[in-house]
Amino acid sequence: MAEHDWMSDVRSLVGRQYGRIYAWDRVNEAMIRQWCEMMGVDNPLYTDTDYARNTEHGGIVAPPAMLQVWCMEGPEMNHYPPGSTDEDPYEVLKLIEAQGYPSVVAVNSELDFTRYVRVGERLYYTTRLEAIGEEKTTALGTGFFVTLIMSFFSELEAGEDEKVGEMLFRVFKFRPAERPQTQADAVGEQASKGENEAAPAPIPRPRPGISDDTRFFWEGCRDGELRIQRCTACGELQHPPGPVCSHCHSFELDSVAVSGKGQLYSFVVMHYPEVPPFDTPNPIGLIELDEGVRLIAGLVDVDPGGLEIGQRLEVELRRFGDDLTLPLFRPAAARADCE
Repeated sequence: MAEHDWMSDVRSLVGRQYGRIYAWDRVNEAMIRQWCEMMGVDNPLYTDTDYARNTEHGGIVAPPAMLQVWCMEGPEMNHYPPGSTDEDPYEVLKLIEAQGYPSVVAVNSELDFTRYVRVGERLYYTTRLEAIGEEKTTALGTGFFVTLIMSFFSELEAGEDEKVGEMLFRVFKFRPAERPQTQADAVGEQASKGENEAAPAPIPRPRPGISDDTRFFWEGCRDGELRIQRCTACGELQHPPGPVCSHCHSFELDSVAVSGKGQLYSFVVMHYPEVPPFDTPNPIGLIELDEGVRLIAGLVDVDPGGLEIGQRLEVELRRFGDDLTLPLFRPAAARADCE
């Protein structure tokens, strides 16, 4: 594929180094503890002062996977602390977008850790535009793979700042592929023109993959019960289901019907891509059941912008068609209001 004339200006940016982005806070125990709680990490090296003091590190260190977290801007976009550069390391994406490639999707990121970071260190990162690939056509559309390298440093009072890690971040900046017209589209167009009053057939919900390990779960939904796998050897519940107990490694497993009540542990709201038959925006929650296990499910009868961690939810086993019942969750008060 011949190179566009305008790409010469874009490619001239390859190799450019952008200035520092500082962390708002020095590495601190409170943020480490909160991150570990949210991620379910219980390594005492990160949270137990006495334990960490007796290790080679001499004190608490931050989990390596937190490296990117320290320098994030927070809820307000591009809100960085004083001393940070006002350069835009993503300017190349805007230049490509201006040529008719409006969409972007993160393809992958790779973190490399040089060493643990310690409590009290002040971190920053710089960004280098590493590469812009040749124009490629994928299932999403036609565009360019753009690779950025973020190098993370600890700022030292004396001597040269020390590199503590690096992140490769690659995105695909593309022009979405035109969706081929389906039979349903054709019927819809005819109906809008008055040539055919019949509405297009609704798109069905995708069916879950069912195995011998998960069959009890879907049969329970069909029968009006939310069933969770239980180990008969140690009595612990686990989800998602598996062939062996994740607690004691026993193969003696059955299931038990649970209340279906719990709280919102975490959530995301999907805005793009818009995929029928799902609603847009599409809220999806991680629900912590009162029985102690967590599961992922769609959220219904909610305001996507008003979701709150910890709000009470309850299951609704909603039927789709003749042979599919899915566990969805709605605010616990919503059902009471309807009764």
